[in-house]
Parts: sequence; structure tokens; C-alpha cells
Amino acid sequence: MLRLTVTIPSELTDRVTQVLSDSSAVSTLSVLRGAALRPVGDVVQADVAREGANAIVERLRDLGVQEGGTLQLEPVSTWISRAGFEADEETPGSSADAVVWAEVAQRSYEESELNWTFLSFMSLATLIAGIAIVLDTQILVIGAMVLGPEFGAIAALGVALVRRRPLLLAVAARALAVGFAVAIAVTCVAALAGRALGWVTLEDVTGHRPATAFIYTPDKWSFVVAVLAAVAGVLSLTSARVTGLSGVFISVTTIPAAGNVALGLAFGAWSEVRGSVLQLVVNITGMALAGWVTLALQRAIWSRVPAPRSHSRLSRHVHAEPPPPR
Repeated sequence: MLRLTVTIPSELTDRVTQVLSDSSAVSTLSVLRGAALRPVGDVVQADVAREGANAIVERLRDLGVQEGGTLQLEPVSTWISRAGFEADEETPGSSADAVVWAEVAQRSYEESELNWTFLSFMSLATLIAGIAIVLDTQILVIGAMVLGPEFGAIAALGVALVRRRPLLLAVAARALAVGFAVAIAVTCVAALAGRALGWVTLEDVTGHRPATAFIYTPDKWSFVVAVLAAVAGVLSLTSARVTGLSGVFISVTTIPAAGNVALGLAFGAWSEVRGSVLQLVVNITGMALAGWVTLALQRAIWSRVPAPRSHSRLSRHVHAEPPPPR
């Protein structure tokens, strides 16, 4: 269940309430006349079954709600309501499978924003990956993978392609390009400092590293894992169930590959650089393509799900037993 809040000028209120009243996906509807100060107008609130949110959002956007006011969607973690249960049951589709495209687009923009926090996490994760390579320890490699923030921007590439958002595509590509460049540069400087202090040697970078050799030796399995991880990640991001993202983060070697590139540059180990760059490209390409295909399939599937019915044509079924707890 989602809580929909619309803040609009008064001249739009009647049309907005009509849209919400007509939808079987709406279980409750409230209008607060004169409650809004900016813009001056009204506040409309409704509880909406998640699987019916897209149709409602599209109809409200057609009214121009986003131009004169604000439309907000928030998940309701716990709700107890017979009307809500009936709206959820009568709306075609499953709430866990529903993709709320407005929510996905907003999250994609937020996680692809090139800011100090994004660059800091990219740099810190790549530094840890560099240390993991020098020490040849998989524990630190996993820590670097989890810390890296790049998956959100990679997933945003798929969202941009499916939703035809060229601005989002440019924002995500810029965040990835600048983020990896800055992280590699910072780690390279740290590696040069470690080399000058005698903490890191060429042997540490190019020697036998059984625990971390996979970072610079990509193969078909690197691509397969990237594809599977991206599919799982996109499903976690778009559904109501967000479990599984930690497993995605530790399945792909983008951040470790960037760390190895930095070490290779610092010591002139060009074979390490080439192998790691290839690993990085394979992972990002596989994840972006898989994310795009997954989102395209989700959109195709949901396009075949009937829209929520109008209350004017709806005959509600009254349950003899109370709804199960939610």
C-alpha cells in the first residue's frame, strides 16, 4: 500500500479527486481544503494499492499536477483496513511485483547524482580494494564491494534506456566516468605514497595472488555473474522487497578492478592495468545490459496487466471473514 499526497491549486482539486474516486485501487480519500500555503490551495491524500499506482500517477500527470503542485508517494509499512485489503485484492497484479515507475526514476536520479558523498564512497571503496590486493585477502575485497556506490548509477543506465530519459542516461554515465576516474586517481596517489615509503612493492602488485587473481583475469563467468547480479539488483530496486542487494554488491568486481588499475598505474604494471580495465568494462556492460533487459521485460509484463477498474463499474465483494493481517 502507498500513501499518495497531492498538493495543488484549488482549481485542480475537483479533477484530482475525480480521478482518485474513480479508481478501484484507492481505498481511502481525504481532501484538506485550504491547507496548502505553497502553492496556495488544497491537499489531497489517498491510500493506493501499489499495483495500481502507475495508472493513477499517469492520469494525475496528464492533469498537470506536477506543473502547479506536488505529487508524493510513500510506502505504508503497516496498515489495517478492510477497504485497503479489498482494494489490494481487486487491483490486478501483485503488490510485491509492481514497478512504480515514478519511484524508480526518482531513486535512479538520486543514486546517480555526482556529489561529494558519491565520490567519497567510490574513493574509500577503491582504496580498500587496493589494500586488499596488496594483502591478497578476499575479506577486504568483499568489504570494498559492499562499500562501493556504483550499482545505483549502473542500474540507472537501464532505467534511462527503458524510460527514454536521455538526461538520466547522461547523469548516470557522468557519475560512473567521473567517479571511477577520481577513485582510481586517489588510489594511484596513495599507491605511489606507499611505494615511496616502502610499504608496497612491485612484487605485491604483480606477484602470485591466489585470492585476488580473479580481479584482473576476466572470462565468460565474469560476464555471466554480472548479468545475474544485475537482474537480481534491478528486481530488488523495483519491487517492494529490497532484500538481496548485499549479495549483488559482493558479486561483481567493479571496485576491485578499479583498485587494481590504480596499483598497476602506480607501478607501471601494464598487464595488470589491461586485465583490470577489461574486467571493469565487462562488469559494467553486463550489468547495464542485463538491467535494461530486466526493466524492459517488467514493463512489457505490466503493460498486459489490466488497469484498475472504475468504481462506477465495480461491484465490491464483501468478505465474510476479516482480512488476513498485513
